[in-house]
Amino acid sequence: MSAQTYLAYDYPLLGAFWTMLILFLWIMWFILLFRVVADIFRDNGLSGWAKGGWLVFCILLPFLGVFVYVVARGRNMGHREAAQARAQRDEFDDYIRRTAAGGRSSVDELARLAEIRDRGAITDEEFRKAKEMVLAGHAPAGHSDTTGR
Repeated sequence: MSAQTYLAYDYPLLGAFWTMLILFLWIMWFILLFRVVADIFRDNGLSGWAKGGWLVFCILLPFLGVFVYVVARGRNMGHREAAQARAQRDEFDDYIRRTAAGGRSSVDELARLAEIRDRGAITDEEFRKAKEMVLAGHAPAGHSDTTGR
């Protein structure tokens, strides 16, 4: 019982380095596995049976399945991901444009209607109907001239 144990000697620095490297590679493999599964579902070029086959292959033999998928179809994974990101960005930009224009459009539309009425292009009755439509939210911006003049 007089022997001393040195914990640093039992687990050397190189062992800690290898443990960290293996942990890092294990986490990276899981990230790659999830990206491959997401890409399988994202790809519109694959039929349902092909998607199911790739998914079963990646689940039953994960290391081999992911390796074969990356070799066979990995070239376009980045293109599909970029296309999806671009589509999401375009949808978000359109939503922002619609939302930002929505706050001003009724006021601008009413001012434009008043201007058209002052020019004599529409009657007071047409102005009143168009104003009701704008206030109800039925007339989109730029389409308030209901007379077709």
